[in-house]
Amino acid sequence: MEIKITKAPELKTKPDPSTLGFGKIFTDHMFIMDYSKEEGWHDARIVPFGPFPIHPASTVLHYGSEIFEGLKAYRTADGSVQLFRPLENIRRMNNSAERLCLPEIPEELALEVLTKFVNFEKDWTPSADGTSLYIRPFMFGNDETLGVHAVHNATFMIITSPVGSYYKEGINPVKIMIEADDVRAVRGGTGYAKCGGNYAASNRAGQKAEEKGYSQVLWLDGVERKYIEEVGAMNVMFKINGEIVTPMLSGSILPGITRKSCIEVLKSEGYKVSERLLSIDELEEAMDNGTLEEAWGCGTAAVVSPIGELAYKDKKFTVNGGKIGEVTQHLYDTLTGIQWGKIEDKFGWTLKLD
Repeated sequence: MEIKITKAPELKTKPDPSTLGFGKIFTDHMFIMDYSKEEGWHDARIVPFGPFPIHPASTVLHYGSEIFEGLKAYRTADGSVQLFRPLENIRRMNNSAERLCLPEIPEELALEVLTKFVNFEKDWTPSADGTSLYIRPFMFGNDETLGVHAVHNATFMIITSPVGSYYKEGINPVKIMIEADDVRAVRGGTGYAKCGGNYAASNRAGQKAEEKGYSQVLWLDGVERKYIEEVGAMNVMFKINGEIVTPMLSGSILPGITRKSCIEVLKSEGYKVSERLLSIDELEEAMDNGTLEEAWGCGTAAVVSPIGELAYKDKKFTVNGGKIGEVTQHLYDTLTGIQWGKIEDKFGWTLKLD
C-alpha cells in the first residue's frame, strides 16, 4: 500500500537515554490509516505527531470500541534495528478486533505498514543497554452516531516512544496481593482481547494493593473465584515441585506473546510445562509445604517480573527467599538476549528492518 508522508517541519532533539521512562516521550511522527465499509482500509499516511480531531459522537468515546497492541524495536550491537515476533502481535490484534466488532487488517498489510513506519522512525531507537523503542499500534471505532452497532468506520494508528530499562536497579522480586473481590475478566467476555476496558476495570484493585504496599494483584477467575488467571497486566507462571505451571487460556486470559515465548523456550530445553487450571487452594498448599519454588509475571514491558512475596487474606508467603529464581533469571537472560541480538535466535523470532 502506498503511504503518503508529511514530514514534521521541525524535528525534536533526541533525549538523553538516562532520562527515559516509559511512554512519556514520543517520536516525530505517527501513522494513520482509515477504514470504511465502502472503501476498506485506505488513506495510509505518516504525519507529524500531535493531537488530531475526533467527532464528539465517535463510537470509541461512548462505547469503548478500542483495541491496542504493544511491542518493541531493539538496536543491536552492529547498529541495526530489529523487531520481536511482530506477526504474533498482528494476529492477536485481529483476534481482538473480531471480538469487539472492529475491522481486521490483513496480516501482510499490517506487517507492511508497521515495518515501514518503524523503519521511518528507527533513528529514535536508543542504543543504551536495556533501552528500546516501544511501539503502540491501536484501533478505534469512529462512527459519528450514538447508535449501538458493529463499527462501520474505524481508524488504525501507530505511535512510538523511546523507553528506558524497565529495571533501573536490576530485577528485584515484587510483592503481590491475591485479589479476592474484584475480577479482571470473565469467560465469554473480553478477557482474551487487548482492549482498554480490561485495563480500566483493573485499576481499582491495583490501587488498593498499592495503598497496602503491594506492586500489583494476582487475579482469580470471575466465575468460581478460585482459579489463578493473571498478575496485574501480565501473564503469570509458577515453578511448583519442578513443574512449570501457567494458567490455561480459557477465554478470560490474554494470550501473551512473552508467555508463549517463555513456554517455547522452556519446552525446547526439556522443562515440564503445564498449561492448566491452577486453583488458589493448590497454590496455597504449595506455599505452605514449600513446593512453590518460583513465581513470575511475563509481558512485553518487563519481559519477566519475579514475585518475591504473595499475600492472601491474612497470610503472607515468601517465594524463594525473596530472591529471583534460577528459571526466572534464565528466561529473562534468554529472551532479552534474543531481542537485543546478544545471543543466537534459534527460533526465528526476530525481524531485522532495512
